[in-house]
Amino acid sequence: METVAFRMTLKPGMREEYEKRHRELWPELADALHAAGIRDYRIFLDESTGHLFAIQQRTDTHTTHALATLPVMRKWWDSMAELMETHAERGDSAPVAVPLVPVFHLP
Repeated sequence: METVAFRMTLKPGMREEYEKRHRELWPELADALHAAGIRDYRIFLDESTGHLFAIQQRTDTHTTHALATLPVMRKWWDSMAELMETHAERGDSAPVAVPLVPVFHLP
């Protein structure tokens, strides 16, 4: 298993709606994430900045690079675009996700 982390940004005032949509995560999206090898996916919010910190475990044979080509992923991103910073300048609703570099681990 590999652990990856990244940062996204929630627009001001969108916390409740963001949490609601994730509580109601589409089963077909959850299935796609699992099929791509994602395990134990968590997202945390820094309320002072609106930054979302995401961490996930990925199997050694993950196919997360292919998620962006799936219609269900594109549909999810489109539905979330009003809540988050996205790549709208390139005509894409994918969230801006900044990879985070691991600097410490206590097993």
